[in-house]
Amino acid sequence: MPELEQVRPKYLQIARHIRDQITRGDLRAGDEVPSERELASAWSVARPTAARALEALRQQGLVESRQGSGTYVRAHEGVPRARERYDRARDLGTMYGTNESVEFLAAEIVVGPEHVTHALQVPAGSHVARRVRLLRGDEGRPIELSTSWFTSQIAEQAPRLLTLERLRGGTGKYVAEVTGRAHKYARDEVSARLSTAEERDRLELPDPAAVLVYRLTAYDGDDRPVQFDDAVYPPERWAFQQEYSLPD
Repeated sequence: MPELEQVRPKYLQIARHIRDQITRGDLRAGDEVPSERELASAWSVARPTAARALEALRQQGLVESRQGSGTYVRAHEGVPRARERYDRARDLGTMYGTNESVEFLAAEIVVGPEHVTHALQVPAGSHVARRVRLLRGDEGRPIELSTSWFTSQIAEQAPRLLTLERLRGGTGKYVAEVTGRAHKYARDEVSARLSTAEERDRLELPDPAAVLVYRLTAYDGDDRPVQFDDAVYPPERWAFQQEYSLPD
């Protein structure tokens, strides 16, 4: 019989929490991370456990120690995926980091592409709602071109999806508030391909250029898709990390 996954050791839970803060942009390059003493107090663990968490982050290349000063976030080129953005919206009320700016390019009803209607489980050729955003990071450089898709029925119930404005807490929170359909779980997939002409223009890429495509479908408690996200990243932002347990 399959075995349930064991709870991760506390030092890995602490390291993952800090890593997620770094990935989401809550902790930026040069920021000091909590000390061993602060982590031990906040997580109610022994100092050696806190020290091991910081060492795990150093081994992953996310932080560096400075003699007599502390531990600091190293520069990195990663961009939060939808998964991290949902976590950030839940914890901080916004999906975007302090170093990110967002421009809304479209919020409209269109005929859905085949991969979108398939993900939303509506008939091919159905009209769907889309919200297109261009995110920029430090120095105004494009870091992500993303589109959130919804059925026309959800758009009718949640009309602010068709406005060119930020929705506090993210689209998932807004849709849940007005429709009662909250995100309960999600599935994602990652692939790479050559960029389209529009993607090269928006992301300021040369021709040709490869891009990373990240797709996430969020489902409600009845296993019905609520939202489909389709994000495209430039080559220098392909720094995604994932941590998981391995069998003994």
